[in-house]
Amino acid sequence: MAQPLPVSYSTASRHFERLSRACDCRDPGTPMATNIAFVIFVGVSVLWLIARALQDHRNALAMRRGLLDDLAGLFGDAKISLAPDSFPILRAHLPDGRGVKIELIADTLVFRRLPQLWLQVTIAETAARQRPSIGVLARPMGAEFYSTVHDLPEWIEPPQIGAPLLMRGDGRASASQLDRVSALFRSLFSDPTVKEATITPRGVRLIRQAAQGDRGSHLILRQTRFPFAPISRELVQKAISEAEALRQALSDEQPVQEATQLRVSVSRPWSGKSRGPERLGHPVRI
Repeated sequence: MAQPLPVSYSTASRHFERLSRACDCRDPGTPMATNIAFVIFVGVSVLWLIARALQDHRNALAMRRGLLDDLAGLFGDAKISLAPDSFPILRAHLPDGRGVKIELIADTLVFRRLPQLWLQVTIAETAARQRPSIGVLARPMGAEFYSTVHDLPEWIEPPQIGAPLLMRGDGRASASQLDRVSALFRSLFSDPTVKEATITPRGVRLIRQAAQGDRGSHLILRQTRFPFAPISRELVQKAISEAEALRQALSDEQPVQEATQLRVSVSRPWSGKSRGPERLGHPVRI
């Protein structure tokens, strides 16, 4: 009986390759499943980061609102409100009836300098006084949006303390008055944390450094982050004492009988000169 011819090697090889391709057990859906899982992971991560950022922002706002809470005990009638940027504003009265306004100002406009948080203390007179408006601004950069000194119309030669000062007034100060306030400004601005001091017929204002922005957040991320520690009573009491010293420098001036006299003297039509004394002296603003 004849034996069947053996299958050639090449024919067997081709047959084996066809069987291997037919039995390929790789799952064509595996790459798609991996991509879907990666997209889900990325989406969840982004949502978590957004939620974390919103929570951190809410926590920062809550801490910001409480920065002046410890100061309420210094006054018998303290009232705290919030500015549009959520920094607190404290209003109260001194024992003699004069109003006190304490504010925090975030200054982030100056390039190549860390953001600054300024403490602004304003003490308003119960009646306008017949005294000139004089103010000094330390290390002026032209971007001090909170400053009243920039608005005063006349330049005055400032005292020399080794740091740049801008001194301006309304042109009504006598030579003796300038001598008195210049001596006080020289002593006051020897402290580098003092930024501005202004005296007007309706009150005095002092601006001091309260805090400085975090260097790493500012230099790397260009973010403004202040250490949200409550403003100390000692710092505010010191600022009030310095504002009182400003007032005493011209304490011999008599009060104006009618407050409207002050408004007439400073509320003049706009002529290219600023009306800084009006802005500082307006009862609502103080």
